[in-house]
Amino acid sequence: MLGFMRTHVELAGRRPLYKQISLKTFIQPYWSSFSVCSSIKALPSAFNYLYRKRKRERERERERERERETYRKNMKSSIWFLAVTVLFCLCLRGKGQLRADYYASSCPNLSKVVWREVFKAIQNEMRMGASLLRLHFHDCFVNGCDGSILLDGSDSEKFAPPNLNSARGFEVIDTIKAAVENECNGIVSCADIVAISARDSVLLSGGRPWTVLLGRRDGLVSNQTGAANGLPSPFDSLGVIISKFAAVGLSTTDVVTLSGAHTIGRARCALFNNRLFNFSGTGAADPTLDSSLASQLQSLCPLNGDGNVTTPLDQSSIDFFDNHYFNNLINNKGVLSSDQILFSGDAATTTSTITLVQSYGSNSGLFFSQFGSSMVKMGNISPLTGNVGEVRKNCRVVNSS
Repeated sequence: MLGFMRTHVELAGRRPLYKQISLKTFIQPYWSSFSVCSSIKALPSAFNYLYRKRKRERERERERERERETYRKNMKSSIWFLAVTVLFCLCLRGKGQLRADYYASSCPNLSKVVWREVFKAIQNEMRMGASLLRLHFHDCFVNGCDGSILLDGSDSEKFAPPNLNSARGFEVIDTIKAAVENECNGIVSCADIVAISARDSVLLSGGRPWTVLLGRRDGLVSNQTGAANGLPSPFDSLGVIISKFAAVGLSTTDVVTLSGAHTIGRARCALFNNRLFNFSGTGAADPTLDSSLASQLQSLCPLNGDGNVTTPLDQSSIDFFDNHYFNNLINNKGVLSSDQILFSGDAATTTSTITLVQSYGSNSGLFFSQFGSSMVKMGNISPLTGNVGEVRKNCRVVNSS
């Protein structure tokens, strides 16, 4: 019988099962149920069953080994990818990319110093919050966020049409810079001070904060031509405004979101009186301007009147940072043409700005959240980092060589 078993198994495969499993193991399950004779007759079937079972186990083991080998290869590739990624990030860090903790060790009290000075400035004049926020915007749109708008000179950005008799807050930045220099001399750039001041201005005006990334260096030149041509104008069409934002890497969503900064601040009559009396040669006011607001503005800004007289951009909640600006647009109460076109007209529909205006008007939380994201994105426009540029001692002039 043993010879039969050996012959049968060896014919079935290379590895005889009798070398792996004892005879008792084969016979025992049958012994209790059948006679010895019947059990012996059933042995070939038992061997076939166990052989097939063992074969399946070997196949599964080989499959598991293949899976383990694939896993090891994938892990090796992942480790290499991770190592390269970490090395790349370390290289970027070495070049001084923007990060929230840039001054954590070199000027740990920076945030407190800037906050204190911005608080005093807004306490003295609520409008200053909008002015400091606008400085950051106008700085970043020309040559990136490099503090170039702060430089003095007849050929500087200060004297470009969008900034002339309009940009404000330079004295406040000077005061903040002096306080920061007293705390940590020669460490913090003017560009970073402008960025932090913009965030604190929004917060002190009722808005929500965002994390300001730091590590910018100050530029060495001021680009008046760039300011004249690159900054969005109150008289631009929506298509032109979107193009100017796109030129610095900002989207249509950023156009609508950052325009929400006009929930605080004021505008001069010269920037909107074209809408009041003879709009596009019609002899009447802009039809997208609410009639009662039009009458109010006509009284404030008569024909041939003083173009420097100002009025709040958000008539419903003056100097308070909220989402009322968007509801004003929905009700045709946007003061500037460049504001109202976000909601009124064919361009607002084709570019979907009208949808964003409605969303922000009904959901202040959505606006606040996106505003912070868009400000971070804007603050990352072409910053000078590492050894490029300088840290100015005086924000109005470049350091002497």
